[in-house]
Amino acid sequence: MTDAFDKCRLPQEIEALRASGVYPYYLPVEERLQYGEVVMDGRRVLMAGSNDYLALSNDPRVKAAGADALRRLGAGNSGSRVLNGTLTLHHTLEGELADFLGHEAAMVVSTGYQANLALAPLFGPRDLLLADRHIHASLIEAARLGQAKLRRYRHNDTAHLGRLLETAEPGGGRLILTEGMFSVTGDLCDLPGIADLADRHGARVIVDSAHDVGLLGPRGSGAAEHHGRQSAVDVQTVTFSKCFGTLGGAVAAPRQVIDYLRHSARAALFSASLPAACAAAALTALHIIRTEPERRRRVLASAGRLRTGLSALGFDVPAHGMPTVPLQIGDGLLCCRFWTELFQEGILANAMLPPSVPEGRALIRLSVTAAHTDAHVDRLLEAVAAVAGRLGLPARTPGGPAARRSRRTDA
Repeated sequence: MTDAFDKCRLPQEIEALRASGVYPYYLPVEERLQYGEVVMDGRRVLMAGSNDYLALSNDPRVKAAGADALRRLGAGNSGSRVLNGTLTLHHTLEGELADFLGHEAAMVVSTGYQANLALAPLFGPRDLLLADRHIHASLIEAARLGQAKLRRYRHNDTAHLGRLLETAEPGGGRLILTEGMFSVTGDLCDLPGIADLADRHGARVIVDSAHDVGLLGPRGSGAAEHHGRQSAVDVQTVTFSKCFGTLGGAVAAPRQVIDYLRHSARAALFSASLPAACAAAALTALHIIRTEPERRRRVLASAGRLRTGLSALGFDVPAHGMPTVPLQIGDGLLCCRFWTELFQEGILANAMLPPSVPEGRALIRLSVTAAHTDAHVDRLLEAVAAVAGRLGLPARTPGGPAARRSRRTDA
């Protein structure tokens, strides 16, 4: 007989990172400052890895709303939504969120991950799920919890999706799963192409809008509005931990679907409800998103400045213009060395290793927010140039010659 804990060993890759002194995870933040900076180990660091795109997590109005709700309603609700944990705040947030997203109804849950897990009852045993290969882990878990057959199509490849739909066995429902803006690479889904295929084959479209709601579209309601195809999205999930600057999530859909999920989604039924402070903060953030479009313009302008600067340094960066910009490194150990040297330069970025990315495609994920100034972006570019030069990656120092390309990178 073996011990059930024998499996609890770290992968060799993680042990190698620790042994090399370049382990980039679980470092504590001591204080969050205004203007995109944090304090770590007693020093100020430029945050270049946050999903707080609109810089609302530190907005005085959002914090005041949360603090007031905390005083009036307490630190938690000590109950599930279905029993005694539903607040008037939840209902208000659901109504305003559904209106903002263009759906009949919404259901607020405690996290964005939970919002995607709550979709599992929609995936019946006779149904076929067709999912982009880059969808978030929470959608994969929802697919596993459901009983439908799961097929994956190549990332943003609607031709491949079309072939899978054409060759699907008859009978049962068909559901297409995608993200509005993909979390690691920042590119947008081909929603027009997906919508056309869904119309042709009678499929439903489910979009995880964690990273695009608040950021894209004339009103900020996400990738569907950006593409002018809001009516093509049947179900939309959102999280409050990105553009809303707090915690929580929601599913928005036709009223019949939401009512069904309220009474069948275990992820919602058997979990404590979203605390009042988070609900109030999210509601205030939604009001700001609807009335201050300049925040979206500011973060997208900073993203353009970062992308242009990285291209000038010799990096092959995507042209999508979103605030998430990947630097392809390739080798995992080299990626973590890059991250470590960036951190020593006073920059906190994200090192993305498998399984978050495919094998051999390790990358540094940079993000800008509405709190970043031009000076912040320039400081980030200077740090990237310095580190890339030391590691022999494809970059140029400002005004200097091009550095040689490293054979260890697929950038």
